[in-house]
Amino acid sequence: MIKKIIASGIIGIVIIVALAVAFSTDVEPQPEPAPESDPTYLMQGVTQLDVMTGGDVIMPTKVSRPGCEEIDQCYIPSEITISAGESVTWVNEDSAFHSVTSGFYDAPQNLFDSGYMDPFESYTLTFDESGTFDYFCTLHPWMEGQVIVE
Repeated sequence: MIKKIIASGIIGIVIIVALAVAFSTDVEPQPEPAPESDPTYLMQGVTQLDVMTGGDVIMPTKVSRPGCEEIDQCYIPSEITISAGESVTWVNEDSAFHSVTSGFYDAPQNLFDSGYMDPFESYTLTFDESGTFDYFCTLHPWMEGQVIVE
């Protein structure tokens, strides 16, 4: 009986030591997340794949707060070049309303306007003429982009 208790105790110790060794790998400490005042925090998790799968231009999360303009990431990409006759699709991936409106906040051009886009709503526009078309968000004036039609 004593031999069985000792044997099971030794097996238990071997299992505990094996588990301790298995789970004691050298894990690098994770960096603290950037504060929301850091503009790069706004774009965490946004990749070029998001643009390719969601539309031609996306409005990523958290761009309703100032800061995205500091790293030119309010619309991704902020400048897109297409050929005449092609379309651009903007996708609002933010939880806030946004718009795609021609011109600048202090000088709208009335060439196009998506109206307020709900979260996860898209807006597609075909550009038939060559030129450079600036646009902005009527709700968030720091958000600016440009379509270049060749």
